[in-house]
Amino acid sequence: MIESKSIHLKLIRFLIYTLLIILVLSCFLPLLYTLAVSLSAKSAVAAGKVAFWPVDFTTYSYHEIMKDVRFFGAFWTSIKRVVVAMVLSLMTMISAAYPLSKTKHEFAARNYILWLLVFCMIFSGGLIPWYIVMKTYKFTNNVFGLALGGGIPVFNLILVVNFFQTVPAELEEAAKVDGAGPWYVLFRVFVPLSKPVLATVTLFTIVGHWNEFFQGLVLSSNAEHYPLQTYIKQLIVVIDTSKMTEDQYKTMELLSNTSLNAAKIFISMIPILCIYPLLQRYFVTGIMLGGVKE
Repeated sequence: MIESKSIHLKLIRFLIYTLLIILVLSCFLPLLYTLAVSLSAKSAVAAGKVAFWPVDFTTYSYHEIMKDVRFFGAFWTSIKRVVVAMVLSLMTMISAAYPLSKTKHEFAARNYILWLLVFCMIFSGGLIPWYIVMKTYKFTNNVFGLALGGGIPVFNLILVVNFFQTVPAELEEAAKVDGAGPWYVLFRVFVPLSKPVLATVTLFTIVGHWNEFFQGLVLSSNAEHYPLQTYIKQLIVVIDTSKMTEDQYKTMELLSNTSLNAAKIFISMIPILCIYPLLQRYFVTGIMLGGVKE
């Protein structure tokens, strides 16, 4: 009996590990394929010979990217967008989550505000009213429009509110007895104790704004103001061969649009691949404690 249970547990463990390996490969193999295409020769890419290893290894695509001023301009725009959005979102969420984490006896309007925020998260006013508001407040063709276009991330706010509710009330009471005001309590008691959930919502904010492309397409009338993902979305290039020089013909013989675009996509993923491991250790704790209300 004990032996059959042991075999049963081993089988379940094997199936779980197999499923996890499949999930890991489904995430990792597209990255590996993109990298392989970016490092492969034009003829190999066109013939469909590239799988997960470069064929006729070349770094020509990356050399060409170094000359692409628009690519690095879009890259810099995305960095500014993420930084501005991260700072404004964190300050807004922290400031709003503190009063909303109180009971309705301490803050009478708490439930009404939370329900209003949830309603706005579920129902949108529509694209045209949103664009009119953004244009009225001069949020087109600038980084502040890209950073503020999504408004308050309500889901992240709810995570922070629920996390703040887990902070022992005795800590706040002790600080108030010592003469601390609300802002002091918030930034010297609640914020230091909330690193897991703040790291989690920071990760959500960074990834969300870095990967978002549609707002850049709508709010930017000039390609010079495109963030990186909007620029990559517009990578379909039409080349007029009748006006090409001899050097440009030689470049076309060596360079594949597919390889070049793959190189740009891979470079655009590097910041997220670097940031994610730094915040990953807080992720599970932040989600568990911020997503469950006691």
